[in-house]
This record gives sequence, C-alpha cells and structure tokens, in this order.
Amino acid sequence: MIYLETPKKFRGFVQQAHDVANEFLRANSRKYDLAEHSYPKELDLLASLIDGLNESGNSTGAGAAGVRVKDDTKKKDQGVRNATNMASVLSVIEMCWGDVGLLLSMPRQGLGNSAIASVATDEQAERFKGTWASMAITEPSFGSDSAAIKTTAIKDGDHYILNGEKIFVTSGERSDSVVVWATLDKSLGRAAVKSFVVPKSLPGIRVERLEHKLGIRASDTAVIVLENCRVPAENLLGSPEIDTKQGFAGAMATFDNTRPLVAGMAVGCARASLEVMRDLIEQSGLVVDYDRAPALQPHVVAEFLQMEADWEAALLLTLEAAWMADNRQANSLQASMAKAKAGRAGNQITLKCVELAGSLGYSETEFLEKWARDSKILDIFEGTQQIQQLIVARRLLGLSSSQLR
Repeated sequence: MIYLETPKKFRGFVQQAHDVANEFLRANSRKYDLAEHSYPKELDLLASLIDGLNESGNSTGAGAAGVRVKDDTKKKDQGVRNATNMASVLSVIEMCWGDVGLLLSMPRQGLGNSAIASVATDEQAERFKGTWASMAITEPSFGSDSAAIKTTAIKDGDHYILNGEKIFVTSGERSDSVVVWATLDKSLGRAAVKSFVVPKSLPGIRVERLEHKLGIRASDTAVIVLENCRVPAENLLGSPEIDTKQGFAGAMATFDNTRPLVAGMAVGCARASLEVMRDLIEQSGLVVDYDRAPALQPHVVAEFLQMEADWEAALLLTLEAAWMADNRQANSLQASMAKAKAGRAGNQITLKCVELAGSLGYSETEFLEKWARDSKILDIFEGTQQIQQLIVARRLLGLSSSQLR
C-alpha cells in the first residue's frame, strides 16, 4: 500500500531540497535560460554539498547515485520500505519545482551517473566514483528505438574500439565521461547492445557541436562523435557476454530506475505551474471549491481541478514505480506508465496554465512560459510518449517487441 504522506524520515530532507530549489535554482532560473550554453557556476557549490553528503552517508539517496541497485538489498522478510529510489524521486520533484535545466546541469549527477549506479559492478562503481557522466544513446538514424543502435564496439585485446555518432547528449560538453551505448555485433540484434563508460580524456571522442533548444536552456545538449576511440574493456558496464535469451533486457534495465526520475521532473515542473495558477485564480476573487462539482464552478476553476487531478495521478504512478524499485519488485511496466502519464500531464498542465493566464502566462513576468517550454522535453527523452505506450501495451498483453510494433 502506498501512503499519500511523505515518509517521516524523508520530510526534513524534502524540505531542504525545496528550500534549495526556491532560494538557489529559481534565483538563477531566468539568468541561465537567457544565457544558453553558459555554465551555471553557482551549481559547483551545491554539487560539492551533495558530494559531501554522499561521502558522509547522509545523502538519503539524493542525486543520481540514489538509484544504485545494490545499495539497499535486503531480505524480503524485512518488510516493505522506502529507500534511495523514493528519496531520489522526491528530491527530483522538489528540485524541478525550482528549475529543470539547472537540475540537469548538476555536476556529477547526470543520467550517465544513474546508469552507472544502476548496473555497474561494485568495482566499477568505486572506480567511477566522482565522475560526471552524461548518457549517449540516440543517433542521427533513430530516436526512440534504442535497438537500432549503429555505434559499434569491436573487441581488440583488452580494449574495445568504438565508432559512431551520438546526438542529444545531455551535459555532453560539461561532463567528464559519457556512457555510450554501442553494439558488439549488429547481426545479433538487441542482445549485443552494451554500455561503456568513455572518459572524454581518451583520444577519439569529441564534442562536435551544441544544440540550441526550446527549453532546458541551462543544460547543454551536445553531438558527440567517436572515431576509433579505444576504451578499456573493464569500462563495459555489466557483463560482456551476449545473452540472446535475455535479449535487450540487460541494457534496458537502466530505464526502470531512471524513468521514474524523469517522471518526477515532470511532476515537479507541473506542480510549480499549478501553484502559480492557483494564486492567480484566488487573486481574481474566485474560489477553488473541492466540495462542488467542477461543472458547477467557473470555467477556469473547473480546468484547474481537472489539471490537479491529472497531476495527482502522475505523482502516484511515479511514487509507485520508485517504491517498487526500493522493494526489489519488477517495475518496468510501472516505470513506463509513470513516464507516459507524467510526461503527457506535465505538457498539458504547463501549456494550459499559460493559456488560462492569458498575456501574463505568455510574458516573462512569470515563469509559466518557461515551465511550458522546459516540460516538453520531459515527454520526449528517456523514451517518448509513444514508446512508453507501446511498452505498456506489450507488458499488459504479454506480447514481445516482434509481436507488437
């Protein structure tokens, strides 16, 4: 059972995250939205604070390291619990209430760090400790179909030689390392796709260009090219064996932990818009009455109530996916449901708030227009809306990817 209240042990931590988002991220939100590609140097202090908490063991799961699969392994008879996955999602919600782009720019807290935390061996986790890792999956020839990866990794002694091009790499310029998805053997399809931690100090990897974007402008998004890049074999995350029976499941397992985080980003951003919208409604003299049917209230109030209901559904799905991960329950279906619902609801809510606020919503007087721009990517990356619906359908119907395309 999921209780709607924030777990008591997380309340102080969540309040701290909210205060940071309010006083730190929002304070710099407009600055770095206007100064695209400028490095948010103010984040260095905050990242150092998170590093210190992680070192001391008092992080409560904050940051990407919070999805470390083996950190909280316990026997089932020890009962249900809320652990690092739940803490990470709650942290992300609060921080994205502040600013999505700045959260994505946090040093050493990239999506690549989540991949390392999710699937690395204990030795790898220790070796890559302290790196800032972005994640490179998408290529010019495909978007959501990760199985269509063309970047190759050819074994050469105790190294792999990587060749390919990756696009839309979040923090691709600022990161120290890139988690690159590549295929060991194209003829073996999905099962041969593996991920490699590629330090950017290695010869053969370069940032080709930075993208100009609609939203999350504080975060750099890069094109990365690999040309005969020799990567140590021990940098392959997980097992180097190609298991055709397991198929793509090994590589995709990362998303079971990261998709709830992206859903949390959408939930946090949408909540920010709803709070501003509620203030504007009340300032106009209208009352949001939960005891009356929406159809009996003014149109703007009825719209607000519908948005709030959609937001709560997205929140609960997100918390369920995180809770299941903490309790070692298979959550691939729930992770995709959370990502699909939160991504869509976040887009609809932030855009509707712009519409209902009129000229105020469209101007830079409020953050509403910015949140609408920022939220769009949250329905696209880590698997688009359409891909999430396809995954959900396959899981519910018990069909394979070849049976339902």
